[in-house]
Order: sequence, then structure tokens, then C-alpha cells
Amino acid sequence: MQSSASPQQMPFISPAASSPAPPCRFCAAPLVHTLVDLGMSPLCQTIVEPRSLHLSEEFFPLHVRICDQCFLIQLEEYVSPARIFTEYAYFSSYIDALVESARIYSEAMISNLGLSAKSLVIEIASNDGYLLQHFVAREIPALGIEPAANVAAAAVAKGIPTLVKFFGVATAHEVVAERGKADLLLGNNVLAHVPDLNDFVRGMAILLADGGVITMEFPHLMRLMELNQFDTIYHEHFSYLNFTTVERVFAAHGLTLFDVEEIANHGGSLRIFARRTADASKAVGARVSELREREARAGLGRLDIYSLFADKVRATKAQLLEFLIDAKRRGKRIVGYGAPGKSVTLLNYCGIRTDFVDYLVDRNPYKQGKYLPGVRIPIHAPEMIRETKPDYLLILPWNIADEVMKYTAYLRDWGGQWVVPIPAVKVFS
Repeated sequence: MQSSASPQQMPFISPAASSPAPPCRFCAAPLVHTLVDLGMSPLCQTIVEPRSLHLSEEFFPLHVRICDQCFLIQLEEYVSPARIFTEYAYFSSYIDALVESARIYSEAMISNLGLSAKSLVIEIASNDGYLLQHFVAREIPALGIEPAANVAAAAVAKGIPTLVKFFGVATAHEVVAERGKADLLLGNNVLAHVPDLNDFVRGMAILLADGGVITMEFPHLMRLMELNQFDTIYHEHFSYLNFTTVERVFAAHGLTLFDVEEIANHGGSLRIFARRTADASKAVGARVSELREREARAGLGRLDIYSLFADKVRATKAQLLEFLIDAKRRGKRIVGYGAPGKSVTLLNYCGIRTDFVDYLVDRNPYKQGKYLPGVRIPIHAPEMIRETKPDYLLILPWNIADEVMKYTAYLRDWGGQWVVPIPAVKVFS
């Protein structure tokens, strides 16, 4: 029977209300609260081949939920990690800032922990070896664990032993049996990519040597909220992490966070340092309690603090579209720099296609000659910018905007300008 209600009279039913609440991936509490709903989006690393342009794509919900018990912010697992990460388009070595950060980190850890040829360094989600190469160069035994075979091959080519597997309890037992336990166990930008947090952290507890140290880097939820970094929400990121929640997860598996650093990577990240809880040789530092208290003051443990985030997201979308519409009306040409995961969320959520952005460029040859998923914007090598001389260069990896402006300083030769979309649209000359 057809309803007689007009569209204006029909009640809106949110996804949270119309379907059973999924469980929190850490504490299993029902997820009944929403942070933001960004609609439907494709997987951010599924770059579209030219031969596939006539085929349809799969889109999945980007509906971010809040656990009101442990305050883990999270997406549901719509797609298995094996499908997302078995072949991957993200190569860390093409981001100079990450490579330099890895070098500085490696030197500090070698010095601070006294690592030597008798030590073992293991990196989870080791990507193309951009970090472990610094340990290998110092003849410190190292092992990478990386599920994406195509990315792992690049690390092996650099002389870095790499196990092509997903990490968890089973893989941890396998590595311990074959290689022993890690004196330094690290993972950068991986904790947010894990659907089963308990299995992952339990695996680290198994793999860590008795006096060893774990370091993990992950984007900080507090920075995401403060700077409106909603484009870092995509299906590959299952969780959005604050320090206090991560501390609870690690403690549940016999691990204590004894130090934390705030670093610039990925728009503002945390680097946590963990040890076995029974290891009394590493005292818990003042930065741990200070950050925990700062997160409490920021309200990350209260539901009401999250209520305004969706409004900020919608305002940024409107502002970006207003800028692009005005530029097009003035006959300006716009191209985009970079095809990172965040570009897929931003451009799909805002409905930005080739009617606004002619093409994208990316330094990664793996992406060149292909198309961004969903919006189907072509991706070229950076040299295309010089050939076409656009009026605006939209910097999609805004977290490395300074690096991009350095590489494209020639834009000034014809009066071109840079545009950074997050946290709000800014134009640079």
C-alpha cells in the first residue's frame, strides 16, 4: 500500500535507528550513537583501470559510530581486510616527510634502546620498507610484516625480509617460532586499519620480548575533531583513536603505555610507547597523565562533545563547493594534486567530478594512467601541471601542503594559486 504522506511529511530514520546496532570492536557494547554519516563511498585504494571505466563500482556506508562505553570511534567492517589490503596503492616512500620522519625515529630508537646486531626489530604493516631500510643499513636484524604483496615486493627489492601476512595472534606465534621475539616492535598508521583490535594487540603482547618496547603511530582523534579532518574517514580506517581508549585496549592485554609523543604525521598523530605491564624498568612518564587529562578536558569521554562535528563537516563541504562553483563561473581551470585515500572521501562526499576538477596528479606511478574511484577523475604524472598551466591546484593531501608547494613552486610562473580544502578552504599565492 502506497503512503499518502508527502516527502516533507515522511519521517527521517537514521541508519542507527533502522537497523540493529552493531557491537563495539573492543568492548562489544552496542553502537547506538553517530559521529557523522558521510553517505556511500567506494574503497579508497581501489584505483580504477581504464579498461574498467564501463563497469560499475561498489559503494559502502561511511557511517561513523561512537561507543558510549569505551569511546572508540569506529566504522563497521563492511569489507574484509583481505579485500582491502591484499593489493594496495599506498607506497610510503613517495612521501618525503614520512621518509624523513622514519629516519629520525630509527636513529633515536637505535640510540635509546641500544639496538645492535643481536637485536630484532619487527614492523607490522611495513609497507615498502621506507622505515626498516634504516635499521637494515645499520646491520640490525629486521623483519617486515605486510599483507599487500605488491607493496611488500618493493621492500624485498630493498633487501628487507618481509612476511606477506596479516598480523594477529596466529602470525605472532608463527614469527616467535621462526625468528624469536622483538626487542622493538613497531607499527605506523596501522592500528586504525585493524578490525579486530583485541586479536591485533594480543598478538603484539605475544611477539614482544620481555624487556622490549612497542611503538605505534596513529592519527589522533582530538586533532581530527579540532581540525575537521573528516576526509581521513574511509573504509580502510576501521577506528579513530584517542590516547585514553588505546590505553584501555593495551591494558586489557597486559601492556602499559609508558610514554607518548605528539607528532605532525598525517595531520597530527600520536606515537605511543608500550611495555609489558610486569616490566618495571620503564616508568610511566608525565606525558601520559598530561595527555590523558587534556583529552578529558577536551570532552573526548563525553557524548555531547561529538554532537557538533557533523555540522562542521557540512559547512566545509558547502564552502568548498561554493569556491569551485565561483572559480568555474570565472572561467578558471582547477586540477588536483595527489590521489590519497582522503581524496576519495572528500571528492565523493562533495560530489566533485571532472565538471569541477579536470584531473589529478600523483607521484606514485602505480596510480598514474588510472582513475580515482567513484568520481572517475583521471590521474596523471605531475608533469601534466606544467603542460596545462591550471589557475588553481587543489592540494588533496593537505597534511603535506608545504611539500607539495615546494615541488610545484613553478605554479607562480603563470600566476597559478594553491588551494587547501581542510579544515576550511584557503588560497595561497
